[in-house]
Amino acid sequence: MSEHKPLRVLVYSDDRDVRSAVLSALGSRPHPDLPPFEYVECATEPVVFQHLDAGGIDLVILDGEAAPAGGLGIARQMKDEIFQAPPVLVLTGRPQDVWLATWSRADAALAHPIEPIRLAEVVIDLARGVLQPG
Repeated sequence: MSEHKPLRVLVYSDDRDVRSAVLSALGSRPHPDLPPFEYVECATEPVVFQHLDAGGIDLVILDGEAAPAGGLGIARQMKDEIFQAPPVLVLTGRPQDVWLATWSRADAALAHPIEPIRLAEVVIDLARGVLQPG
């Protein structure tokens, strides 16, 4: 799998610290069996959809606590409007908000604060799904 082109991972949050925490937790290659990650950082909803509409995004990580457009609503809109939308991980405000992630049709959800090891485990699973056909 290491010969695969880099995986493009979109990371959305209006908070630079959240984006930085995600990138720091995952690094450039979260697992040796995966290709390197190439990150696309977005701070606003319109930029998220510009990148998604342009194509080439393999995985999306959305901050459910972002404002004014939260990641949960963006996830739902993505799943409604984009044919074969990439897998989505949403970061919720608290563990009790997992039901909102289900409503948003996110493929995975984790609660703030970001736990680097748990984040890496979930993202690695999602990335493997991207690389495996079917």
